Amino acid sequence: MSTPRLPAEWEEQSAVQLTWPHEGTDWADNLADTLPVFAQIGAAITRFETLLCVVNNDAHAEQVKQLLLDAGADLTMARFAQAPCNDTWARDHGALTAIDENEQPIINDFIFNGWGNKYPAELDTQITQALIDQQVLNGTHSPSPLVLEGGAIETDGQGTLLATRSSILNANRNGDLSQEAMEAELTQRFGFKRYLWLSEGEMTGDDTDAHIDVLARFTSSNDIVFTTADTSDEDYWPLHAMQKELQAFTNLEGAPYRLHALPPAGELYDEDGRRLSASYANFLIINGAVLLPVYGVDADEKAIKVLNDLFPDREIIPINCRRIIEQNGSLHCLTMQYPAQLAL
Repeated sequence: MSTPRLPAEWEEQSAVQLTWPHEGTDWADNLADTLPVFAQIGAAITRFETLLCVVNNDAHAEQVKQLLLDAGADLTMARFAQAPCNDTWARDHGALTAIDENEQPIINDFIFNGWGNKYPAELDTQITQALIDQQVLNGTHSPSPLVLEGGAIETDGQGTLLATRSSILNANRNGDLSQEAMEAELTQRFGFKRYLWLSEGEMTGDDTDAHIDVLARFTSSNDIVFTTADTSDEDYWPLHAMQKELQAFTNLEGAPYRLHALPPAGELYDEDGRRLSASYANFLIINGAVLLPVYGVDADEKAIKVLNDLFPDREIIPINCRRIIEQNGSLHCLTMQYPAQLAL
């Protein structure tokens, strides 16, 4: 039996998906502030690869095209598809594309249930099927009966999964499914051979049950960046405990990972006094660049330097995502990359 492989994010890509907000989504109350941020992300992507825009209808497509033009995007690098949506977190409703032994794409289509039925998601979970029906995504379609979000998994592209138990193994996703059963499913679909499970680590304001992509990320097969907090912050101890777990993990050669601390963005709140989850770990790696969420605080420059040192051959593009985190996610959460083998 052949073993598929889930590529690392730094491998060559064909496109990145953005599912755009509109009046019928959870973004309705602050579209004017958030749409320009989407456009800035989209324009940056078009400099390096195809931007797949999932929109609601023809009128929405025209609005998005104008927003992208205003942001300086290359529209020849943008492709559009239509699908209704509840929300716009493409990382979690998007397809997880593996590669088979013949370098052909396998479109893994898991169920998305709004992070454990916290929010409506009956439209979002159908978006991947809609993109296949419109022949936007072309490959072997492999639907799964299980719930899994892309923000919950992190890989080195060489068979290692880094993830939190609290999200993937939460009963609000797949009931009483055991860790062994979930690992069997993930091994079959993605070829994972090593499982690095975190039991610690969470951020106040995160409603995903601690997705890995706000906590710790591979930047190479030997390097991991991780989120930190000031000692006065209530998040300090959970993140400190996570750091201890990361220090105990070993790489493919059996050596400890090189760990790189990301600076704390600080305690940010919305106008109602609700704590927001601001993570520099929520960056997106694309061909030739890294899109880094920043938040208009002093720590932004420190985060840029950390990423510059880790990705010397890629341009670090900071994008202010202060408005985005008011919806409980950040830049990586909004996007889903497709490997070069899945041509758009």
